[in-house]
Amino acid sequence: MEASVILPILKKKLAFLSGGKDRRSGLILTIPLCLEQTNMDELSVTLDYLLSIPSEKCKARGFTVIVDGRKSQWNVVKTVVLMLQNVVPAEVSLVCVVKPDEFWDKKVTHFCFWKEKDRLGFEVILVSANKLTRYIEPCQLTEDFGGSLTYDHMDWLNKRLVFEKFTKESTSLLDELALINNGSDKGNQQEKERSVDLNFLPSVDPETVLQTGHELLSELQQRRFNGSDGGVSWSPMDDELLAQPQVMKLLDSLREQYTRYQEVCRQRSKRTQLEEIQQKVMQVVNWLEGPGSEQLRAQWGIGDSIRASQALQQKHEEIESQHSEWFAVYVELNQQIAALLNAGDEEDLVELKSLQQQLSDVCYRQASQLEFRQNLLQAALEFHGVAQDLSQQLDGLLGMLCVDVAPADGASIQQTLKLLEEKLKSVDVGLQGLREKGQGLLDQISNQASWAYGKDVTIENKENVDHIQGVMEDMQLRKQRCEDMVDVRRLKMLQMVQLFKCEEDAAQAVEWLSELLDALLKTHTRLGDDAQETKVLLEKHRKFVDVAQSTYDYGRQLLQATVVLCQSLRCTSRSSGDTLPRLNRVWKQFTIASEERVHRLEMAIAFHSNAEKILQDCPEEPEAINDEEQFDEVEAVGKSLLDRLTVPVVYPDGTEQYFGSPSDMASTAEHIRDRMKLVSLKRQQLRHPEMMTTES
Repeated sequence: MEASVILPILKKKLAFLSGGKDRRSGLILTIPLCLEQTNMDELSVTLDYLLSIPSEKCKARGFTVIVDGRKSQWNVVKTVVLMLQNVVPAEVSLVCVVKPDEFWDKKVTHFCFWKEKDRLGFEVILVSANKLTRYIEPCQLTEDFGGSLTYDHMDWLNKRLVFEKFTKESTSLLDELALINNGSDKGNQQEKERSVDLNFLPSVDPETVLQTGHELLSELQQRRFNGSDGGVSWSPMDDELLAQPQVMKLLDSLREQYTRYQEVCRQRSKRTQLEEIQQKVMQVVNWLEGPGSEQLRAQWGIGDSIRASQALQQKHEEIESQHSEWFAVYVELNQQIAALLNAGDEEDLVELKSLQQQLSDVCYRQASQLEFRQNLLQAALEFHGVAQDLSQQLDGLLGMLCVDVAPADGASIQQTLKLLEEKLKSVDVGLQGLREKGQGLLDQISNQASWAYGKDVTIENKENVDHIQGVMEDMQLRKQRCEDMVDVRRLKMLQMVQLFKCEEDAAQAVEWLSELLDALLKTHTRLGDDAQETKVLLEKHRKFVDVAQSTYDYGRQLLQATVVLCQSLRCTSRSSGDTLPRLNRVWKQFTIASEERVHRLEMAIAFHSNAEKILQDCPEEPEAINDEEQFDEVEAVGKSLLDRLTVPVVYPDGTEQYFGSPSDMASTAEHIRDRMKLVSLKRQQLRHPEMMTTES
């Protein structure tokens, strides 16, 4: 019977063992009766429980029962005493009924316990509380009976509960630990065939039970022997003395079995950890070599554009994300295996190293495949990026070539031609970069078979290779077409540059010719002071005319070249249409002015030559000097020359233009008149010689 089962009854304190002993060293059992009616069944249960606690040796010394009837009725006391005959007849040696003062005197005669001693099996005495010490030492009596023995029923009950709980748990735990430990030994003998007991765990925590036992033992050992005032020593409660060795024995057994259990757990944990690691390793290996490898085998393409390559890269990142989870498991497993290798037994080293090597080989191989695939897709993305940029450059160049050229001048043509050459050069650089990227991608694809796990990737590789080569060939053809068109456009633009140059030079020739005409009219005004100077001026004028003739011829040639270039370019010159009339008009004006200048110089030469002959003093040829016709001719030429100086140059369009300024013409005319005066004076002298004599 356990105290926890009848705990509500025990709490009523219907009976108790205080730990006190009689003079025969028998235990004292106290039954405190109260005013309320005592439940005999509960009292019987309580007595049965209390009498089961002492040892057989202690029971052999007998019990002294104190029935405290001071607060109860006589019939209840009598019933309790009679009940003791049925409950503990052999163990009871003396029953002391503590009576109230002068309450039962008249009724005692009705029932004499001493007469019933033989039938009851024990002696019953009626005694007052103050006379109880005649039979029991005061130090063995509780305070209720005037003694000095301290007893706390709830404290005893709590200790009893703890003791019984510890005893029950420790006994059960010992059986469980023995079963586990024996099963482990059996499993070791049968190598790896273990019984079900190895998977069995204790129903309670051994640490908790051990701690409870140590606390209980410590509390039991705190009670020490004490002495009463009379010098009689007493010991702790007998159940406590009995409990101590039981607790110590249970603790020793528990420590022994728990130590073995800890070793079994350590071995089991190590084996379980090894099995878990092996299971996880196989999970990682099976996934990487199964679904993981299948995912990579299914991804062989490189895409045909940037968007397609980016989509494949995104898909590959998803695959890498799934692999990263398994790689994280690999890292954790590798750390666990390394820890086991550092602290493992010799028998596990080979298996652990084999698992570690297998796991590392598979993970590194799969990681290499992922990296190879990532590099391949990155190379494909770069290849398609360069191809797209090159395609856009070719489209821009083609668009520029398809637009008709209508520049404003030669400078804009030169700028357009320079831009065209730069675009073509950029296309060359782009095509070269495409070839390099394509060749690098082809080299990577050629190495793809090394991680194909035996799969024939020739067909897939051929599609990728054909696509790459097709892109490069297409770009080469487009570039060649653009180059041909650039050559045609370059020739056309160079012809246009020549056309604009010819037009500009022709306009410049007109300007030069106009400047020559302006110089002729404004600066070529002198007719010379004598015949020799006039001849020099005439020679210079002829050279001046030759320069003008060359300028005119140069302009005509340039205009003829513009006509030829316009016919070749199938366009209409914007400037040659009015440049030729301007050139002809200026040349006509120059010719008229030049002829007028020649006439004037020739008349001046004739005038100065005749005047110089007359004015020279030549007595050897008087007949020549006296010729009147010479004087008349000089006078006539002089007048004609003066008249011509006043006449403007008239152009075909009716416009008029004078040589030089009026002052220039007046100076020239004055010089001619002075000559004419000298000739006239000479003529008079020849007619009247006496005048010369008189004057002399």
